[in-house]
Amino acid sequence: MQETRVAIYARVSTEEQAESGYSIDAQLDVLRRHCELYGSKIAGEYVDRGVSGKSIKGRYELQRLLKDAEQGRFNEVIVWKFNRMARKNIDLLHIVDVLERNNIAFRSFSEHFDTSSPTGRFALQMMGAVGELERSTIIDNVKMGMRQRAKTGRHNGKVPLGYKILHVPDATRDESTQVVIVENEAALIRTIYELYSSGKGLKAVANTLNQQGHRTKLGNPFSTCAIAAILDNPFYMGQIRYSRYENWSERRRKGLSKNVIVVKGHHPPLVSKELWDKVQLLRKKKSSLPKRNFEGSYLLTGILRCPECGAAMSTSRTVNKLKDGSKVTRHYYSCGRFKSQGSAICHANSIRKEEAEQTVLERIQTMLSKPELLKKIVRKVNDRKLNRTKPLQSELSGAHERIRELSEKKRRYMDMYELEEMDRNLFSNRLAKISQQLDQEQARASQFELELQGDHAEPVPYELVRSLIERFDHLLQHSPYQQRKTLMHLVIKQITLNDKRQVQDVELIFNQETDKHFLSLAPSAHTSAEGAFSFNEKAPLLKYQLTIKI
Repeated sequence: MQETRVAIYARVSTEEQAESGYSIDAQLDVLRRHCELYGSKIAGEYVDRGVSGKSIKGRYELQRLLKDAEQGRFNEVIVWKFNRMARKNIDLLHIVDVLERNNIAFRSFSEHFDTSSPTGRFALQMMGAVGELERSTIIDNVKMGMRQRAKTGRHNGKVPLGYKILHVPDATRDESTQVVIVENEAALIRTIYELYSSGKGLKAVANTLNQQGHRTKLGNPFSTCAIAAILDNPFYMGQIRYSRYENWSERRRKGLSKNVIVVKGHHPPLVSKELWDKVQLLRKKKSSLPKRNFEGSYLLTGILRCPECGAAMSTSRTVNKLKDGSKVTRHYYSCGRFKSQGSAICHANSIRKEEAEQTVLERIQTMLSKPELLKKIVRKVNDRKLNRTKPLQSELSGAHERIRELSEKKRRYMDMYELEEMDRNLFSNRLAKISQQLDQEQARASQFELELQGDHAEPVPYELVRSLIERFDHLLQHSPYQQRKTLMHLVIKQITLNDKRQVQDVELIFNQETDKHFLSLAPSAHTSAEGAFSFNEKAPLLKYQLTIKI
């Protein structure tokens, strides 16, 4: 069963603290005990002190919570009351939408209200017939049983290609069926993953399988949709996914659920986690760009930028007639906005395809052949990191020091009051002022920590940069065309041209995922005839994202 990792959010404004007696510590204490009672793990506490809930602006802990939500650091958020999260409905709906898009539940301790249940929907709408409520309750009871079965790692319904169901006699209800591997189908599934991870597109994979005479579980030829469904199905890595769609009979694929259950299953996996992660990285990257950028015959579509307007350059060609009557076709990259919107918006700014692609490859090799140039680039990267992080770290240190001083000052006033050395009214006024200052400094510290999150003040080693570029160049030189194009779109963010339509900057982005799956030994390299991005040297994995312009 998936562990519940809870993020606690608490907020109180200065006015609420003074007028209504709301207490941050009381909120936290109640929510901590609630998590302990239900066996939930507290993944983090986010506290905005002395901040109004009228908007998200200025609530740095809430912003940090939403950022951590997108990184999957928890799967539930709990508050004391809904109005702790937001005072305006529009802000609350936005926050809840962000959480739901990341499959994160939102709970209130005081208001026992859940719109996902039939009773909750009935209370929310304040209308509807008793018959509809009963019908919804029956349906939800059935779904609850299936959902609970899925949460325990057991399948519901049919199993995909590569598996079959065996009925076990004289077993309990939960143990009455067993999912086993169909070996000849399993080999086909692994081939699909290997082909895609080697750089082939959905259409190329489907075409390969159909030419070899393979068919789907229903006996149909493979389509791009069928290949995509196989690549996106976590069942093949040993997980159960349930409740992906809601009301399938009416809404079909438009009814995509925000509360998908994905847990470890009882069935054996067909592909390794490394291969699964590699395929998912490619799926995610390709989904953010037009299909032709990955599967066309031009290496730099989508990453080469127009020197005039900054738009992506797209493909073009001309057919010229020679003196001997023969024809020659020349290929170019031209401004995409010019092609779609005309010369009133921009100009062609064309560059020969061969020239652009060769220049980029030579630029990478130049960095390796001339270490002094690469060392200069690394120095610039480190200077930029230092100039960006040093002031923020200084501000953060100052905020922490002021928090320490104010906390100590607050403690001294408490001691004086307990010894009856201070008038009650004077004590209350001074304590309120110190608490207000303390809340402001804690908010400032949260702001600086948010801005520093994900950044690294440590200098980037020259050896690491050279190793990354060297491995990237090695793969570009030894990979087939489609693999080379995939690598370029994974590592190169953009290529800019100067006013003479020559390559000016090549911006490379190296991160943990690309380094792990594509710049080191591919997990499929020994088992696939495609030799998916094979690299035979062991290299240290990158621990953060690194951006370099060459």
